[in-house]
Amino acid sequence: MFIPNLLSAESGSESIVRARIVIVEDEPDLRDAVAEYLGASGYDVATAESASAARTLLETQSFHLAILDIAMPGEDGLSLGRWLRSKMPIGIIYATAAGTALDRIVGLELGADDYIVKPYELREVLARVRSVLRRVPQPAEPQGAKAETTANRRFMSFGPFHADLDGRFVTGTNGTVIDMAKSEFDVLEVFLTRANRLLTRAAISEAIGFVEDPESSRAVDIRIMRLRKKIEADPANPKFLRTVRGEGYIFSLPTGEGN
Repeated sequence: MFIPNLLSAESGSESIVRARIVIVEDEPDLRDAVAEYLGASGYDVATAESASAARTLLETQSFHLAILDIAMPGEDGLSLGRWLRSKMPIGIIYATAAGTALDRIVGLELGADDYIVKPYELREVLARVRSVLRRVPQPAEPQGAKAETTANRRFMSFGPFHADLDGRFVTGTNGTVIDMAKSEFDVLEVFLTRANRLLTRAAISEAIGFVEDPESSRAVDIRIMRLRKKIEADPANPKFLRTVRGEGYIFSLPTGEGN
């Protein structure tokens, strides 16, 4: 049975951290319905009717995930999402009206982890929330627990970069952490664990939990474009993440690298 919590090790046992979600939506009926449904599913839920109210709330509270309506009076959800990402590591799901593909594309370019199209079913919201929360980094572990589990973590290297697949972060030269959205790391992990193999857009979409359609293919391309800017010395002539015209992509990892 799915347990809507994040787990952290503590003194040899598990301590439960209930996933915290903030819903920012200007339609009160919809906002309350989503909050009630997610609350009944075991999450800690807070709500805000505007970006301004959300900023006030987030001055004193932190969250694992935000569901942001894009089209709100005043500051829109895209602007709020950019601000959130500058303040804390958080999963972001944008809600957009049907037919506004441009909003979804812009949201993905800004690092959204997923999006939902209005009108939506509450079961769909729950499924997307669960999917994103699986990719949210766990709370920091006590030092003792870290020492015990480090040996079992999965690490991969490519060029000057080192990826911690369990900690879900990448470091570069001199150990500097690369600023990378969770949605970008999802795609990178797919490539690293399938290095030197041709991957179609459909295969990548399936691996990260997307349903393959034209918009999903566009979302994959956007995330690959952002990844190249962060891991390639010359994104226009990539060394690692190469395009195979008409086929898909391949992550080139020289023999001996990756461990």
